[in-house]
Amino acid sequence: MATRLTLDDHVTLLRRSGLALRDAAARAGLGAPVPTCPAWDVRALVTHQGMVHRWAAAHLRGEKQHDTAASVAEAGAAPDLLAWFADGLDALLATIAATPDDAEAMVFLKDAPPPRRFWARRQAHETTIHGADALAALLGRAPSAAEVGVAPEPAADGVDELLSGFITRGRGKLRTDEPYTLAVRATDTGDAWLLRVEPESLTTTAGGAGPGAAPDAELAGTAAQLYLGLWNRGDELTATGRPSILRDWRAQVRVRWS
Repeated sequence: MATRLTLDDHVTLLRRSGLALRDAAARAGLGAPVPTCPAWDVRALVTHQGMVHRWAAAHLRGEKQHDTAASVAEAGAAPDLLAWFADGLDALLATIAATPDDAEAMVFLKDAPPPRRFWARRQAHETTIHGADALAALLGRAPSAAEVGVAPEPAADGVDELLSGFITRGRGKLRTDEPYTLAVRATDTGDAWLLRVEPESLTTTAGGAGPGAAPDAELAGTAAQLYLGLWNRGDELTATGRPSILRDWRAQVRVRWS
């Protein structure tokens, strides 16, 4: 699961997305519903992301027994939830900066990079997607890729993390009785991925199907449209081939905290 982005690229995206999340949350109000996460209001969204920032930083520091419930309780007692969120973001950024490149820590995706790079990348994309959720709360609908404003290269990197790291794991992936292939294509960056979906497995090959190989279905869009759409935060994808592919994706691909 290689990345073309640098550590600084991921840190910059993490910082930018964290600030955007906080700004949108403040403007929407903590009680506003989150259309892209129907079970949450903005308070729950900010609490979740602030907890995850603290969890990630704890892993980088080697704190294996970190208590996420304590972070949630701390958020509930905070006199200013958005300031509590900002403190956690700052602490995560400081922890990434202070962590050696060869540090040992838990990672959880397939073919993950070393821990410092892994957690910077994971939290950059986690925070960007939840920043889109905060923007959805402000707008009252899922935002467009243009409204979220993620550049093509970071967006393609996030698509790769999802397709190569997340959905090849055992949970929250496409299921089928009959094997099929799914191509995912970014129309602006030229990136492509080929998914082989089988009853008991799912494999992803970066680079697409290759000449002469016709996939059974394709999902296409700009890298940013794919990024939001594949995380079920946008509806700007173009689906061709297998009639149920987009419906199946929406119903089956769910990345959950626990």
